[in-house]
Amino acid sequence: MRDGRSESSDHEQEVDGLLGSIVEWAAGRTHIEGVALVGSWARGSARDDSDVDVVILRTQPSLYLANDDWSTGLGVRSLSRAVSWGALTERRARVGSGLDVEFGIAMPSWAGIDPVDPGTRRVVADGLRILYDPRGILARLDRSVNERPA
Repeated sequence: MRDGRSESSDHEQEVDGLLGSIVEWAAGRTHIEGVALVGSWARGSARDDSDVDVVILRTQPSLYLANDDWSTGLGVRSLSRAVSWGALTERRARVGSGLDVEFGIAMPSWAGIDPVDPGTRRVVADGLRILYDPRGILARLDRSVNERPA
């Protein structure tokens, strides 16, 4: 039997591997405008049973809601129906080892700063780790919400 520390370390490695795969996947798609880790994993307070919350900013998000083909390169075993949270639509997934991932699919306007949407503000203030941001959309949002200079 392994101690809790080893199990946590293994879980962190699994999440880091998943995030690396997501970044590689996003970088190969021109319609992806940004990817961010949010929630407990972003703020460093995740437990072993915490799900991984990932926001994907993309043009034409409906393509990610109409079918599941986009998720095959991410090791997704199962993908649930879409649940709308206003400007963001959630797709829950289970990957390889049973890790739960919530993909929040949204238009790049979700990260708009003039003004910042109250729901977006709550998500960002609760923890944001930018994974892929080729045009700086997420960096501008983070600075705006957390009042960091450019």
